Amino acid sequence: MKHTSPVLLVLLAVVFMLSACAPSTPAPTEAPPVSESKPATEPAPVAATEAAPAVEPADLVLTNGVIYTVDKDRSVVEALAVRGGIIVYAGDNVGAQELVGAETKVVDLEGKFVLPGLMDSHAHATSGVSDLYEVPLYGIGSVEEYQQTIADFLAAAPDLAALQGAGWINSVFGPKGPTAAMLDEVAPEIPVVLYSEDYHSAWVNTKALEAAGVTKDTPDPAGGIIERDAEGNPLGTLRETAMDLVADVIPPYTVEQYVEGLVYFQDFAHSLGLTTVYIPSLPGGGEAGVDALHKLEASGGMTVRFPTALGVFPENDTTIVNEIVQRREEEAGGAFEIAAAKIFMDGVLEGGTAYLEEPYSYQPGNGELLWDPQKYNEMCAVLDKAGVQIHVHSIGDASTRITLDGFAYAREQNGPRDSRNMITHLQLVHPEDIDRFADLDVIAVPQPYWFVVDTYYTQAVEYVGQERADMQYPMKRFFDKGVKVASASDYPVSWPPDPMLAMELGVTRTVPSESEIYVDPDYETALTPEEDVTIEQMIESFTINGAYAIFKEDEIGSLEVGKKADFIVLSQNLLEIDPKEIHNTVVLLTYFEGQEVYRSEGYSE
Repeated sequence: MKHTSPVLLVLLAVVFMLSACAPSTPAPTEAPPVSESKPATEPAPVAATEAAPAVEPADLVLTNGVIYTVDKDRSVVEALAVRGGIIVYAGDNVGAQELVGAETKVVDLEGKFVLPGLMDSHAHATSGVSDLYEVPLYGIGSVEEYQQTIADFLAAAPDLAALQGAGWINSVFGPKGPTAAMLDEVAPEIPVVLYSEDYHSAWVNTKALEAAGVTKDTPDPAGGIIERDAEGNPLGTLRETAMDLVADVIPPYTVEQYVEGLVYFQDFAHSLGLTTVYIPSLPGGGEAGVDALHKLEASGGMTVRFPTALGVFPENDTTIVNEIVQRREEEAGGAFEIAAAKIFMDGVLEGGTAYLEEPYSYQPGNGELLWDPQKYNEMCAVLDKAGVQIHVHSIGDASTRITLDGFAYAREQNGPRDSRNMITHLQLVHPEDIDRFADLDVIAVPQPYWFVVDTYYTQAVEYVGQERADMQYPMKRFFDKGVKVASASDYPVSWPPDPMLAMELGVTRTVPSESEIYVDPDYETALTPEEDVTIEQMIESFTINGAYAIFKEDEIGSLEVGKKADFIVLSQNLLEIDPKEIHNTVVLLTYFEGQEVYRSEGYSE
């Protein structure tokens, strides 16, 4: 449907008002009446003596596109107009033309597909510094390859006083993890601390153990595991809170290095179509990360929104809530802001530390619950009363049930409110608890990048059995129950954090046949195919649902008049292509608040 010209409407209104007070004269017989309800003897219109107000031109107009607005009707329009970083028009080409002035930039999309700027609802953006300064171990499938990669990195940086890195896979090494002896073969002289791909275990060498004072007599810290040999000596793998034992072995990054990492990550995010990235926690004490975020924003160079959660740990008492509230007030209003409190409830399945309702198959016990449930309940109640959103890491089904119990307890104590608490990861979830997500208005934050049959799946079969392995990572059940689902990468755990890949995996739950991201995947097998969702639902999870999760659905997340002009132009129409081709889609342009922040190499209008 074409829109009536705004200029014409204004002229008609002026003419009508003037005609109401003009002398009565017969209207020309050839002229139609202004309104069918008025008598035929109505006075003829009098020409306006003053020009109608001019329509203010837009700064930017997109035409001839397939623009999927993700509004409540999931409308598709041809054109978009932006003024002052805000969308002022979404409709057809004719209406957009009315907003084109002498200085307006007009982009002919030539039929290309446009989406709102994408949102990653759980990504450790400050870990961009790791991509710059640490040895990458992602996608490697053998001990020998790990050793060679480390040796090559050290050969290229001979002056290092200590080495840090990440990305190794638990399944390569077995239940006890990698050993210090393996690292000593290639790095005997300096401390080495290498984090697993999920960042819930650390592989260290003998120098690191010595520097940290970790010996046979060192007890396992609460919530942590020091993997040991038959005599009780540390083997070289530290899990969960035991990683803190070597926290001071590697010199911390400077604020300047964190800023460098943030700039790197921001550019990376733009190339993937991301304009909002939720940081679920900050490294170490967090102050260097906060300072870096401040510094980047103050420079005027922050072109990704970074809502951020501050950590709340079992050793904290409820006075930390006052600190979070104060910090939230101090940071309000910018691209970087404090959005929530982050709580770790358990570990990870591959480390045997996810907290399960039924015991593991390969070891005694149900895993590691990091919080006393009653203390957690009380913390939830105090956070909720202060109006602080809660973001919880939970992998195991028992952990998720206890997490929901805390949210329910807070509601009982304080009464219902629009809390929008979030639970992320959700590897195993009891079916009855999916109903509780809906009842408590809890947002599910899964990582679709993990919805595949790969080495992690094989390990899950070994650790928890076939039946439970085949229940991993529900998705469709959340949508079917009306739960808001906001997708995320958990970068750098998922690398690259490419939403196009995640959208495909959400739809197909199968690794792309040419992918090199996963080690030895089974390309033919889908992980629980009955949990497949639609591409429209995957888009929702990376746009409007992500905005809802941070209370900004009225500002971002869809392309509607009055919202901020965050949008991306893609090489393929995601609504029409074969789902197995989604991962091949390229981001051509990324705009943040009406400003171009990324252009694919070689692309021109």
